[in-house]
Amino acid sequence: MREAEAIYRSPLAAAGGLAVTGSGRQHARHAVKDRKLPSFAAVLVERGQGFLETAAGGRQAVAGPALFWLFPHRLHSYGPDENGWDERWALFEGSFTRDFVRMRLMAERHPLVALRHAEEMARLFGQVHADLADDSHLGQASAALALHRIVITAARQAGGAADRGGEAAAGDLVEALRGRALQVLDLAAFAAEHGISPATLRRKFIAATGLPPKAFQLRARMDQAKQLLVTTDETIEAVAAAVGIDDPFYFSRVFHAREGCSPRDFRVRYRRG
Repeated sequence: MREAEAIYRSPLAAAGGLAVTGSGRQHARHAVKDRKLPSFAAVLVERGQGFLETAAGGRQAVAGPALFWLFPHRLHSYGPDENGWDERWALFEGSFTRDFVRMRLMAERHPLVALRHAEEMARLFGQVHADLADDSHLGQASAALALHRIVITAARQAGGAADRGGEAAAGDLVEALRGRALQVLDLAAFAAEHGISPATLRRKFIAATGLPPKAFQLRARMDQAKQLLVTTDETIEAVAAAVGIDDPFYFSRVFHAREGCSPRDFRVRYRRG
């Protein structure tokens, strides 16, 4: 990666959800110092090492393969050591970025992600660059899709890295609770089973699903109830009992609060045949 490449595009008005406005790659030898960007940026360091410094995240050592996020209108500095590094980058904006931040897929206080599988990330950045070169409606839509995949892939690897410290992985906790969601469950005992505190269980669940454990369990019960309502002829009382709720009136009240309709109306609305 010797020659620098860069493509810049003005976002289309119709692409308000997520638009990639620039992409490039280079073998960088000099640091970016005290800069602010008008948009988000993703920087992939494929090989090499150096540093990243942001107001929210402080100064951190960067060793490739790694990815870091830059947030709009935030002062930042970064760059390689004397040997340089190979980097790819993408600029992006749009309303979806609020969801990425809200769902903690990108975190300003933790902008750096150490990568275990750099090949997939490099492929996605290459896809973004090729799509921008296309410079068509389809190309811009495809670039946005690839950027979305970059965000998801980085978030998954960040979660995996956080869980390697000996604690139960968030994904394993989610699946374990999903499998037992219909049972009466003491969440403090559930946390102890996995070697963590209730506070850590709550933190991991909110980071992974956006919900605390009890709310996640209730959602899993309601999802199962919807499946039973549509695919079986069981009574409302039987459906409530099947998802671990003994009081059918309470079940109906919770169901209506979540779905905006009664269990009976849901069955009528979505039942096939």
